[in-house]
Amino acid sequence: MQVAAGLSDISAKLVDKVSLWIDALVVMFPNLVVAVVVVTVGWGLARLARRLVYGALERLHTPHSVNGLVSWLASVAVHAGGVMIALSILNLEKAATSLLAGAGIVGLALGFAFQDLAANFIAGVYLAVRFPFREGDLIETNDTLGIAERIRIRSTTIRTLEGQAVMIPNKEIFTTKLINYSETGARRVDLSVGVSYGDDLEKVRRVALDAARQVRARDTTREVELFYDGFGDSAINLTVRIWIPFRHQNDYLGARSELLMQVKKAFDENDISIPFPIRTLDFGIKGGVPLTEMAPRVRIVEDARASAPPGPVE
Repeated sequence: MQVAAGLSDISAKLVDKVSLWIDALVVMFPNLVVAVVVVTVGWGLARLARRLVYGALERLHTPHSVNGLVSWLASVAVHAGGVMIALSILNLEKAATSLLAGAGIVGLALGFAFQDLAANFIAGVYLAVRFPFREGDLIETNDTLGIAERIRIRSTTIRTLEGQAVMIPNKEIFTTKLINYSETGARRVDLSVGVSYGDDLEKVRRVALDAARQVRARDTTREVELFYDGFGDSAINLTVRIWIPFRHQNDYLGARSELLMQVKKAFDENDISIPFPIRTLDFGIKGGVPLTEMAPRVRIVEDARASAPPGPVE
């Protein structure tokens, strides 16, 4: 009898509890419907906001990585706003506060657990906002020279001049030296060459400058430059410099090749020699004795040894 009475009390309490839940659900049903509608509308507005923001940024010709990041943040903000409004309709503001606090704690824990991932993300945001380079630029970083092909939030893909695709984490690009060859739209071409010690340096200067001015890709708004670098082992070294409009690596390689051909042709026409490496052999013990002087001495010593009588046999 006591067991039956206990079960009856428990069932009565459960019925009362369920009745209270049903009553609360009936009372909150309109708010629940409105909350569901708000979340659904917020989800649709988030997608619409993402497309609108992405399209607007596309018309401004911003990088794709920036477009994707900003449009995604806009959609998240709209969607989060819809969820917060729905929770307030259901009188669950305290639950919303708890969710935000929990999200903060989880984010902090994930930040410590995935430090490299977070660092790459932050570096990607910096690269997307500050524009140190754009897709299609010729850059050099982390011992890699190539075209920036894809800029993403976590990594950047560089297509080397040999055709290989190299993915570099954005953190590595952010913390190391970066050279952007395409930013200024101009590039200097340097050609080093040596001339014989017997050539007239004033004539060499005049001929080399005239030859450099014949390069078709040269930027005519900048003067051609020539500087003597020093005395080499077998030549006097000099450097000829020109500037060219630059967009692709082939612009640089073509201009440098033409500059070399023009200088070589001009030197040949004006009897200016580009000497081969020369080595002087010294055969004297104290130095300064060439082979022509040492050869007779060697023959005299050998003849003397051959004519000397043999020594006593012990």
